[in-house]
Amino acid sequence: MRAVSLSPAAAAFDAVADRFDARYGAWKSVAAQRRAVRAALVQAFPPGSKILEIGGGTGEDAEWLAQRGREVLLTDVSPSMVRIAGEKLRPFGLPAPRVVAAEQLEQALGDIRAPFDGAFSNFAALNCVSDLAPVGRALARLVRPGGVVLFVVFGVSPPGEWIIQLLRGDVGAAFRRASRGDVAARLGGQDFFVRYHRQRDIVDAMAPAFRLTRRLGIGVFVPPSAAEPWISGHPRIINLLERLDRVASRPLALLGDHVLFQFEGNGPVPA
Repeated sequence: MRAVSLSPAAAAFDAVADRFDARYGAWKSVAAQRRAVRAALVQAFPPGSKILEIGGGTGEDAEWLAQRGREVLLTDVSPSMVRIAGEKLRPFGLPAPRVVAAEQLEQALGDIRAPFDGAFSNFAALNCVSDLAPVGRALARLVRPGGVVLFVVFGVSPPGEWIIQLLRGDVGAAFRRASRGDVAARLGGQDFFVRYHRQRDIVDAMAPAFRLTRRLGIGVFVPPSAAEPWISGHPRIINLLERLDRVASRPLALLGDHVLFQFEGNGPVPA
């Protein structure tokens, strides 16, 4: 009965929430990409920062940041994900995670008075959102002037994905990220849609309150999860590819399996 009231994306992630960490947490390619994102997070948000997380899932990043002195309010569209995250974050005395769709942030967080120092969304949570404009408008209200926002979304030109899927003979999967508009996806036996956002669409959604200041490729050489579980059996290869990513992440940003877009606030938006 509960799933009937959820959006398709929420129902899909609700269906896999209880086994999400066990599956993806063991994959070394995911861990390598996560390390790259976390390096950017601690650089953007010094200790003591008050941060909003959008699509925080089971709370892996929020917990990691809390251990390092950051205060995170986690939001996610999946009630089961939020339940698991709440169990992880409770010992840190953080605000209780909230079940909120990214498109509804402004309305759902209307009780927030003190602005956040910044916000972030990791590992393509925003690819489950067709229109990012409401997210940009919400962040203009919720993040202090000059605050930092980091979005990590699927790259649309990922050679690693092309190679792996073509080796499997799946041409459709290899080039699905070239698609525009909503693209059918399936997870946990549930159908939903994703959208592969182009840089221009993201920048436009964040204007005029935020300007793009940096791009990083996350997984330029480190392979996508499509290479799992095989690649996790070769940690030396992962280590080498991770070192290459540290060199290539800026000049080859748009070739990443994911791309990190960092924004800085321009100032308050007139009411």
